[in-house]
Amino acid sequence: MARQYSGTLGRVDNCQTAVSLHLAGAQGSAAIAMQLFLPEAWDHDDARRDRAQIPDDVHHQPKWRIAMDQLDEALSWGVPRFVTLADSGFGTGHEFRTGLRDRGLPYVVRIEGRVGVWAEGTGPIPPEQRPRPAVGRPPHRWVDGDQKPVSALSLVKQLGREACRTVCWAEGARGPQQGLFHAVRVRTSHHHEEGAPPGSEEWLLYEWRDDDDPRIWLSSLPADTPLERLVYLAKLRWRVERDYQELKGELGLDHFEGRTWQGFHHHVTLCLLAHAFLAIQRARFPPQDAALDAASGPSRPAARPDAPHRTLPPLPQTGPTCSASRPRRPRTPDVTR
Repeated sequence: MARQYSGTLGRVDNCQTAVSLHLAGAQGSAAIAMQLFLPEAWDHDDARRDRAQIPDDVHHQPKWRIAMDQLDEALSWGVPRFVTLADSGFGTGHEFRTGLRDRGLPYVVRIEGRVGVWAEGTGPIPPEQRPRPAVGRPPHRWVDGDQKPVSALSLVKQLGREACRTVCWAEGARGPQQGLFHAVRVRTSHHHEEGAPPGSEEWLLYEWRDDDDPRIWLSSLPADTPLERLVYLAKLRWRVERDYQELKGELGLDHFEGRTWQGFHHHVTLCLLAHAFLAIQRARFPPQDAALDAASGPSRPAARPDAPHRTLPPLPQTGPTCSASRPRRPRTPDVTR
């Protein structure tokens, strides 16, 4: 335990955090791996490591590296190379996206607006197009010309609301879930100031929100991927948040009060097994409304349902069941933050 950022709390506090890997689809989702994040300060505190019974071969790793190890293990089990989804804590990092590409894993990951990109039709000057000096080695670095890379947020605000169209990604209890989206092809500009080449061409997807900053994703899916498919996958990551709500609210994931590394992972394993069982049962036997017979005579007072028959709420339908809607008439984009 250490002072660190907690997504649940939304602030830095004294807490435990873990990295998890989930399988998600239209029929449900469940976590298949979870590992406690060990803060760097624990690597240099032998007394605290002994009290917590942390194995000698366990050391601090950045969260993206833990995620890579979990993906490698899942692939070794034979898990197919599905599209990988991640929040901005992972997607913003160049190393994480490069690791996914090296493993042949397509991705749709959320990023922060500060990520640098080359807009379509722009880019640095390659070495072979630079003048060759009379003496010395030929150029080997990419250099910026008149055009410069921009932040993803700057590009999105330049495109604005006018470029967007309405896309529906799911049918919810309150009707269609939809928003304003647009996607363009870009290349990332990581380390461009050091002469590095631009990244591979990929999608920059954004959701325009009049009352807040846009949400932005990068995706390595092919250039002919429909916008609806990009949006559906980007929004599918909400199932991870639902998994955590169920793990904590229904199965006691956050009730652990132990002090050892092994104890934490024993507790997590039991919670994940229980959640996976419930996810499978819900996919096989989705809850249905019970038939109610018309009562004759005076109505009886309402009674609480028996606890053993309590079920998790059904998952809303997602994917192509959502009917397409006409694009909204564009208005002047609001670029205030």
